[in-house]
Amino acid sequence: MCCCTVAQCSLTKYDTVPSESKVLPPKPKFEPLKPHEISTSLVQFRKVSVPPHRYTPLRKAWMDIYTPIYEQMMIDIRMNLKPRKIELKTRHDTPDISNLQKCADFVHAFMLGFDVIDAIALLCLDELYVESFEIKDVKTLRGDHLSRAIGRLSGKLGKTKFSIENASKTRIVIADAKIHILGSFVTLRLLGVFFVT
Repeated sequence: MCCCTVAQCSLTKYDTVPSESKVLPPKPKFEPLKPHEISTSLVQFRKVSVPPHRYTPLRKAWMDIYTPIYEQMMIDIRMNLKPRKIELKTRHDTPDISNLQKCADFVHAFMLGFDVIDAIALLCLDELYVESFEIKDVKTLRGDHLSRAIGRLSGKLGKTKFSIENASKTRIVIADAKIHILGSFVTLRLLGVFFVT
């Protein structure tokens, strides 16, 4: 700071003092990180419970579930019979850590009752979600009234359910009083309004 007043000072804070032009060193070039270097060294797990009524379908479709998870998503998978859970674990060559959650969502969708072909879309597309609700959440119904409401949603031979699926590009599973919908965020909001009315 100089000793003169601000009006008399020739150096203000906006003026620059000329200096030698310095040549900057070249930018460093780093090699891209490998997948196992990006993620932490800790192995991550997910467990999905298997309800008793899904054992037989799981046994029949095991290779259809196992193959895309192990070979494409590079996640280890096993069925632990004692706690009755499917366990998923990352490997050292897992390309993306989010693959673990995608696989867990895929297995969970199959456990809710979706076909493997429909649920496998959760592995390929990022914008798919599963939403579940009960008919009692929308309107309090009991006894025969609840049975009729479920019948109206499914229709004769499932025609109403199939027409809703085809019009909204979603998949719907009606399991007793619970409804599970697999689709994009926009279509889930649209069907939520539809089921409320």
